[in-house]
Amino acid sequence: MLRLSVILVVAWLAVGHANCSRSQERAQLRANQTGTASRQGEDWPRWRGPRGNGTWNAPKLLDKWPQEGLQRAWTRPIGGGYAGVAASDQRIFTMDRQTTPQDSERVVCFRATDGKPLWIHTYPIDYGKLEYGSGPRATPTIHDNRVYTLGALGHLWCLDVANGKPIWSAHLARDYQGRMPTWGYAASPLVADDLVIVQPGGKAGQSVVALNRKTGSPVWKTLSDEAAYATPILIERDGRRQLICWTPSHIRGLDPGTGKLIWAVPYQVTMGVSIATPVYEEDILFVSGYWEGSKAIRLGGDSNPAELLWEENRHLRGLMSQPLYRDGYAYLLDKQHGMICFDFRTGKKIWDDGNRATPRGRNPQATLVWINQGDRALILNSAGELILAQLNRTGYQELARATVLGNTWAHPAYAADRIFARSDRELVAVQLPVAAKQSPPGDRR
Repeated sequence: MLRLSVILVVAWLAVGHANCSRSQERAQLRANQTGTASRQGEDWPRWRGPRGNGTWNAPKLLDKWPQEGLQRAWTRPIGGGYAGVAASDQRIFTMDRQTTPQDSERVVCFRATDGKPLWIHTYPIDYGKLEYGSGPRATPTIHDNRVYTLGALGHLWCLDVANGKPIWSAHLARDYQGRMPTWGYAASPLVADDLVIVQPGGKAGQSVVALNRKTGSPVWKTLSDEAAYATPILIERDGRRQLICWTPSHIRGLDPGTGKLIWAVPYQVTMGVSIATPVYEEDILFVSGYWEGSKAIRLGGDSNPAELLWEENRHLRGLMSQPLYRDGYAYLLDKQHGMICFDFRTGKKIWDDGNRATPRGRNPQATLVWINQGDRALILNSAGELILAQLNRTGYQELARATVLGNTWAHPAYAADRIFARSDRELVAVQLPVAAKQSPPGDRR
């Protein structure tokens, strides 16, 4: 049963992750640091939002939601899949699988305002005996008028955002001797300047590959680890950028421009399930695994680039839910105890929520997203319930809850004043309860 549960977990994985240019990152970071809520939230162009860390500059939301629930703006039928949703420039993107008239994966694009289908890119696939083959896992990545997608079998596409026409394509198994993970490719393409980075898991130095994002030509290839389910991240340490990859055998820091290995810490995970994207804060890199638990690695200088700071395997056994960090504390969905608040520097448990945020089970799932700069988070749980909660050192305080769709493991997108979420059957746009804008004193409009 435990193996079956992990199969289900990894089948869900719908990770996608792409980096904006350095100037865009700095602009977005400045906007995020202001903490100012506007009437329209920012776009969600990749896995875990505009900064890739589960933060969203959102409109001010009401603390109390209507008893009748939240209003759907539109609903569209889609096929199966665990791929998350991306939102950019009034367009909504995701992926699915269709079994008729032929077996195929699709990249689909809808208009954000009313759900009108804008374009569909379809290509044939043969899942064969791929377990839990509901559909693709990875979230599309939107960057510079292009959308980058990765199918469960390794079909990599660069498409025109406006019309879905292919610009270039590759296949991780065919072109880079990729070893597809047991439950399919799940880590989405990561854009870093003029590169798009993928993880074929190929032997002979083809585990991680960087391609020219405009042409698809390979720029560098490195390592021989098996393919990870976790999407890599870009960090900056002492003015130097690093590409962080958590593979089934190691946590590694690479030079994103060349692929050169900077440091590595061994971490062999059972059944290859390196799932959740690493978190980097306070010069500490954090990963959490299902069986082997959590590790915190302190990053240092050239003489000692990485060392194990602490590890924990009683309360911090993350599954597929992405942890959040803020103000010295982190929040993680443990496979047994529910949401855990812990001290990021020591791993000490502060509290758990008693499995209130999401139903207890072998595969607990909830998508956690900070809104603005306070302690409030939006949580979409596996039952399709959207929760507004306060998370801080003192505990978990639920402010509001409403059902927005059926059971789901897929990560939603937030944009403008809506949540865009999907299941195996439908894609929905749901209106968030935004607080009315108050007129200045003396304004009688």
